[in-house]
Amino acid sequence: MKNHMYVCLIRVIYFMSKILPVQFFKDLADDTRLKIILLLQLENELCVCELTVALGLSQPKISRHIAQLKSHQLLSERKVGRWTFYRLADVLPHWQREVIGLSCTNNQEYIEQCISCLNAMGNRPNRQQECCE
Repeated sequence: MKNHMYVCLIRVIYFMSKILPVQFFKDLADDTRLKIILLLQLENELCVCELTVALGLSQPKISRHIAQLKSHQLLSERKVGRWTFYRLADVLPHWQREVIGLSCTNNQEYIEQCISCLNAMGNRPNRQQECCE
């Protein structure tokens, strides 16, 4: 009986750690979250201040969307001092990486303005020094 409960608990934890396809596509259905995901696909890693400039949105709004993407295991973070840098989660299933990659490749015009705003900030590390100080 005890082993059965342990196996059931492991299954529940495993299931909860996997994002369901419906939730994945709901996350991508929001304009802000989709742009964040596509920009991270292109740039590999961005901080909140870079995303605020790229998307032209407030820091609280960006942070709220990042929190949702993190809670669904789509993003991971790297902390450097007081700054946090976000990237696509390493644990994303292959099919999710495929969807994101194809969406990014085939919809450059969708994030063209965001890319222009990022490019206007310069390249890293100059970009980080400008917005993260």
